[in-house]
Amino acid sequence: MLQFDRRVGPDLGVTYPSREVPAWFRDAKFGVFVHWGLYSVPGWASPRLPGQNVPAELEYSHHQYAEWYANTVRIPGSPAQDFHERRYGVGVSYEDLADVWTAEAFDPAGWMRLFAESGARYVVPTAKHHDGFCLWDTATTPFNSARRGPRRDLMAAMAEEAREAGLRFGFYYSGALDWHVSHFPPIRSLTDLFTLRRNDEAFARHSFEQVAELVDRHAPDLLWNDIDWPDSAKAGGPYGLSELFDRYYARVPDGVVNDRWGVAHLGYRTREYQSESRTSPWVWEATRGLGQSFGYNRAEDERHLLGREELVHLLVDTVAKNGNLLLNIGPHADGSLPGDQVERLRYLGEWLRAFGDAVYGTRPWVRHAEPAGQPVRYTLRPDGTLNVIVLDPGAGVLTLAGDLVETARATGSWGDGPVKIDSSGNIEIPGGLRELPAAVLTMRTP
Repeated sequence: MLQFDRRVGPDLGVTYPSREVPAWFRDAKFGVFVHWGLYSVPGWASPRLPGQNVPAELEYSHHQYAEWYANTVRIPGSPAQDFHERRYGVGVSYEDLADVWTAEAFDPAGWMRLFAESGARYVVPTAKHHDGFCLWDTATTPFNSARRGPRRDLMAAMAEEAREAGLRFGFYYSGALDWHVSHFPPIRSLTDLFTLRRNDEAFARHSFEQVAELVDRHAPDLLWNDIDWPDSAKAGGPYGLSELFDRYYARVPDGVVNDRWGVAHLGYRTREYQSESRTSPWVWEATRGLGQSFGYNRAEDERHLLGREELVHLLVDTVAKNGNLLLNIGPHADGSLPGDQVERLRYLGEWLRAFGDAVYGTRPWVRHAEPAGQPVRYTLRPDGTLNVIVLDPGAGVLTLAGDLVETARATGSWGDGPVKIDSSGNIEIPGGLRELPAAVLTMRTP
């Protein structure tokens, strides 16, 4: 996967603001990504099991992301093209699907209540993906959800209900790719990803005006751009990227941006279906779907989804390494949420209600884990409490590194009293915690 923080482009003499990552983002730790759009109507991609790879030359014709359908379906002989012609008929274009998307089961208040109950502190829906279909009532193009399909400003509804549920609100925007206003052949390689895109001034202004509309209307807490930004906007001037950042930060002083703009300015780094190997000196965000696609993929089943324990472990591992987890859910086209994905979000929420103090508002400790032995993760609370998050409580005992045993003996707690440590330094895990995906021992820092 790409490391977008390394794609900063040439020095064009533009000075970008130097900003700290806001405390709210560092404290939040968990957000929900929502990939919902016109691509949810077919809701199909070539299924790929976790860890399964395809040859490089087939990566784009057999794309695992359903939100890439508008590109994949144009590749002759691709499985998506075969699926499309069988389902919709020869001659039906991707953009024709805008007239059959009704979103009749869309319940923005219900969505946001679920996300809040799952423990998320922020939500990031897709305002416009690479297909160019806008989920708000925009003056920049008629290809939007207010004029076609749902006949509704979907972003406005989500923004209002997110704030009502107490969530920070951001939006995803495809800055570099818009297939609706481009005439390039389909992307078939990583090289194509960065060359088959518009970089002219007209398109740069188009992108500027779309994001500015959303910023002015909704004051989003977060801007999550994808792939890059039109190169002609990177040298400053009217409708330039630096002007867009200035406008955004003036509107949202504690706002934050990600790293996918293609310039030397970022708020935090992103890792897609990846992690850091150890505690990072910078704030970062791990993002992935509950399955192997972000957009809903009807071809996926339980084999493709994160397990419940895996999900808890992914969150605590990310937080211990100075990261946030942005976990994606892919709604059905009608706006209903896949039951297997909802169940996993609820499971994570139950664990966070019991052990959220070991996650929210924490910072990394001097090490995130032990190099060998029982799997644990460490986080540090502002008051100096060290959280030892045990990823295998079913083992019944916890063996800590020697420098922590005496501290645990003197100050440790499972939440209901002092710990029991035998002469070998093994700590007994109470029986009631052994069935959990992770248990938390707290102590003062040594």
